[in-house]
Amino acid sequence: MTTTETRRVLLDGRPTSVVRHGDELVAPDGRRMPLDEPPHLPPVEPTKILCVHLNYESRRAEFGVRLGPAPTYFHKPVSSLNVHGGEVVRPPRCRFLNYEGEIAIVIGRRAKHVAPEDAAEVIRGYTIANDFGLHDFRDTDAGSMLRVKGSDTLCPLGPGLVEGWDFRGKRIRTLVNGEVRQDASTDEMIWDMHYLVADLARTITLEPDDVILSGTPANSRPVEPGDVVEVEVEGLGVLRNTIVEGSVPIREDVGAQPSASEEVVSTALGGDWELRGIRPPRRD
Repeated sequence: MTTTETRRVLLDGRPTSVVRHGDELVAPDGRRMPLDEPPHLPPVEPTKILCVHLNYESRRAEFGVRLGPAPTYFHKPVSSLNVHGGEVVRPPRCRFLNYEGEIAIVIGRRAKHVAPEDAAEVIRGYTIANDFGLHDFRDTDAGSMLRVKGSDTLCPLGPGLVEGWDFRGKRIRTLVNGEVRQDASTDEMIWDMHYLVADLARTITLEPDDVILSGTPANSRPVEPGDVVEVEVEGLGVLRNTIVEGSVPIREDVGAQPSASEEVVSTALGGDWELRGIRPPRRD
């Protein structure tokens, strides 16, 4: 199957769509440049980012939970969007910023009430995502995970949008400072890409360029400022980001504060609550 990859980059200070040809990017005016030379933008501009909870068998087994008959979801605001090469901010006083390498589905046309067997027709293509989670706020966000998953910079997408890509049997890996931390195949997904699109479109109208994050394999763990996190997906490329320490402190005069409860720690470190004798964490 022939694939095409487009990226959105800044050229002469303007957002510009470029096409990948081998190891170069080609601009509409014919200019050619190395893949990582221009500053990248998110490959699409979604109206919403919808995310499935547990969807890889290794992740389900890691947490030791029994899933229901259908997936459940959460939402990341578009203000959390980040880019290939961008910095992911861990706010001061926070300790548990976890990577989650994922594949993102990008919608191609307005979709509602779509059958699973027809879902491919409304998918424009795929890109790579890192669904970072700031678990320090897990206790305070109940089931919404609004700040856990929706804080600024926690949704890198990129580097490009690939059309004509078949998600079946593809390898997905996450590396931290060059060391492999997650390594899986899309064949272990519990609900595939078409099912997710059809399920969400039953009650939510999906607009062009909307994004659906399709889940992460086992071994999501915290990272530290200075770490370089790369998500590699066979046929989609490599999404690279650097973790930095935030410079703006979280206000202490309003709201719940970052915590390191047993639930927070056990979730961030891989669901080892059985060793701690505490209840399982909420789904992630």
